[in-house]
Amino acid sequence: MILSRLTVALCATLFLSSCGVTYTAQTVKADNTPLDVTVVEVTPDAIAVANRSSYTPRQLPDEFFATAGAGGAVRGLGALPPEPRVPTLTPPNEMALRLPPEVQNGPYQIGIGDVVILATRAGGNTVEQLSGLLAAQSQRQGYTVRDDGAIAIPEVGAVAIAGLTVEEAEDRVFQRLVQNQLDPEFSLEVAEFNSKRVSIGGAVKSSILAPITLSPLYLAEALTAAGGIEIDNREYASIRIYRDGTLYQIPLEDYFADQHLQKVVLTSGDSVFVDTAYDLTQAQAFYQQKINVLDLRQRARTSALSELQAEISLRRSELAERRELFDARLAMNAVDRDYVYLVGEVAKQARVALPFENTASLSDMLFETGGFSVNTGNPAQIYVLRPNDANQVVAYHLDARNIVNLTMASRLQMRPNDIIFVKAQPITTWARALQQALPLLLNQAASGL
Repeated sequence: MILSRLTVALCATLFLSSCGVTYTAQTVKADNTPLDVTVVEVTPDAIAVANRSSYTPRQLPDEFFATAGAGGAVRGLGALPPEPRVPTLTPPNEMALRLPPEVQNGPYQIGIGDVVILATRAGGNTVEQLSGLLAAQSQRQGYTVRDDGAIAIPEVGAVAIAGLTVEEAEDRVFQRLVQNQLDPEFSLEVAEFNSKRVSIGGAVKSSILAPITLSPLYLAEALTAAGGIEIDNREYASIRIYRDGTLYQIPLEDYFADQHLQKVVLTSGDSVFVDTAYDLTQAQAFYQQKINVLDLRQRARTSALSELQAEISLRRSELAERRELFDARLAMNAVDRDYVYLVGEVAKQARVALPFENTASLSDMLFETGGFSVNTGNPAQIYVLRPNDANQVVAYHLDARNIVNLTMASRLQMRPNDIIFVKAQPITTWARALQQALPLLLNQAASGL
């Protein structure tokens, strides 16, 4: 009697279980739902289509990208004085000989400031009377070349001669006299050479401006005109010639040993300076100045670094406070996030936030929460349910019975509000139905007793 009751109860329980009354297992079906459901098998092509949907991961606040550094050079150094130029003691065997390029000698060209003389023959005549070339008993009259390059001859007018040689200037004056119907018997010569000069200074008796005349001006002649070189030690002295922005050098011992160096031709605008490469008193002052400036720079740098360190510390504290505030708001769910939901036979049914600044895959979501249960979960029934605003749901189905297919899970990118579902195995469904029916069975058996 008891056995028959137990048998009836068990059969009834199994019947109810098979009808889904005692236990209802979750599944994915296109019917019995107001939504339009499309099941898509996960393949490489399907993954490409799924990943093509527009999605921009949420960004972290700016304080997670800022640094506490100053972002520039150390302040406080810009206003410091520059380091002084300190002469160095150059050994004689390292004092370089740098000669200026050779000057191409040519006829002297008359320049502004030069004084030219027109000399006529003695005795009065028409030319002397009309041109005013005679002054008292002298037959020589001087004319200064003006800024416009001309000389002014009475009764003749301005005659431009700047840039001409003496012969060319005579020809031009001759033509003007003929044009004015004057006796052209005269000669022209340069009396004062003022347009082309060379400056000479340094360790010489007197600094002068030496003129360049009809004859070439040699270096030795220019130094002699300045009274000669006056130094105590030739070993560390040199003659420096500055020409057209370039500095040339002749060591003094080489100058006295080689006559060819004394015949260096100078040109207009040259600056000749006899320099002593080492002067103890001057060098000592320079070195002391250098020490003072370096000390000032060092103290200023130390002060600037201290200030910078304090500023960086304040910035770092401010950034840390902002980041802590963000973490607190994040813990209280006060920050907008994108989520993916895990249901079914997973290790932990949960809502998992998508990462900032990056995308996540199906593998990331599953295994970040412990994966799915190999005892109760059905590897052939893994789904990613992706809804849209048009009441449509695409169910991406992954059959992972072949473990190779699981590699595609690492390529399927998640989107906000995706639902990951792992279906239970059939045996799990029957076991849970029996687990619910067993108390009923025992109660019926006990009541029969």
